[in-house]
Amino acid sequence: MHNVKVLWGAILALSIGVIVLLSLYLSDTGLGKKSAAGGRSGDTPADSHVVARITGREFTQGELTEKLTKHYGAEMLNQMLDRETLRLEAKEQGVDVGEAEISRELKRMQQGYENEQNFYDSMKEQLGMSKEDVREDILYKLLLEKLATHNVEIADDRITKYIQGHPEEFKQTAQIHLHKMILSTLDQAKKATAAYKGGESFETLARDRSLDDSGSQGGDLGWMEEDDPFQPAEIMKAARKLGVGQLSTPIKTAGGYALILITEKRMNTGPDEAAIRESVRKQLALQEAPPLNEYLLSLRQKWKATMADPG
Repeated sequence: MHNVKVLWGAILALSIGVIVLLSLYLSDTGLGKKSAAGGRSGDTPADSHVVARITGREFTQGELTEKLTKHYGAEMLNQMLDRETLRLEAKEQGVDVGEAEISRELKRMQQGYENEQNFYDSMKEQLGMSKEDVREDILYKLLLEKLATHNVEIADDRITKYIQGHPEEFKQTAQIHLHKMILSTLDQAKKATAAYKGGESFETLARDRSLDDSGSQGGDLGWMEEDDPFQPAEIMKAARKLGVGQLSTPIKTAGGYALILITEKRMNTGPDEAAIRESVRKQLALQEAPPLNEYLLSLRQKWKATMADPG
């Protein structure tokens, strides 16, 4: 339950991003149309539209559509069936997901990103997902969890016991604006420390001396959680002990000796008690509920979902 910065790929398979792109593309081209290149029946003017060229060869929209459908059509249809199945079941059970729940999940996911826009930019770059795509995916994720745990009862005293037994999961966390440089030897790290104390800026030193890729940005790594799992543990351990504006002593890492500097720090706004208890309730209920993939399969069977060959 503890929030750390993760790319959405830790939650979603990368193929979902491909599926999203496929759905956007096929909304204009039509699923399952045959390529115009071979002059087969059912071709349309849109199929004949040339989308790419190379010496001696043209690729048509119809060819592209056919390839996408062949390789990703099943995934797209599976997603469509799953979502319609959830919609039908939710309507029957009287279960819904409110905007407040979606916003709360979005806020949780954005922990560790510099700001909301940075989060959405990452979703776009990593998975090709727009803001609307992300919200829709969250909606169906929450709906699936809600339906799967709809009839699972978790006693209040069990929730209280869990919270009391796992205080580390609910403590207020912080974000830091971290700067880093990597030097090849301890002696080089000591010389860089002396230069910094002598008035040279961390940014200049990092650009001139750091072996790390961030050196070109003056060692600026941006905002991150103070326990960011994507940074070496020894660096984050040292960072948690530093005050704002305080330079670390040399830190031995696999890539050399690191010097780090925190220029800003801010506390994360944690959820209120009611939200914490609801989060724990859901977590415990999910442990008792059937695996989500099995539950979803049972819903497909209930609603008689079938899928023909998309090709």
